[in-house]
Amino acid sequence: MINEIAEMLAARSLKTAYPLELPTMDDIVEAHEAMLISVPADFRDYLLHSSNCIYGRLEPVTVADRNSHTYLPEVAAEAWSRGMPREMIPLCVDGDNVYCVAEDGEVFLWEGDDDMESVAEDVWQWVRDVWLES
Repeated sequence: MINEIAEMLAARSLKTAYPLELPTMDDIVEAHEAMLISVPADFRDYLLHSSNCIYGRLEPVTVADRNSHTYLPEVAAEAWSRGMPREMIPLCVDGDNVYCVAEDGEVFLWEGDDDMESVAEDVWQWVRDVWLES
């Protein structure tokens, strides 16, 4: 199922003159070390294989370009400073809300304060049911 979702995302991805780069495992390790939190396996798989996709209005985090406004450690620092639980890793900022990933890979929508709602069992389900449907 994961490969099908990745293929669906790639097929719908916007083709640009300057495409986003996919990260290396070293990029992910650097992000992990900067945040002091482990990236769940499905999230890591998404980052390595599909984080260069551009689709719709949502802009998930990236780790290949430190200067990007979607660079995961910077997005995480901002979300945590706004009160998102420190054990969560941001996946995508949507206005004032943040889609974030728990240690077990489950994806939640954090709407500020203690308001968290489960939206997907894992990152790939979020890609299919939230991002591709947005």
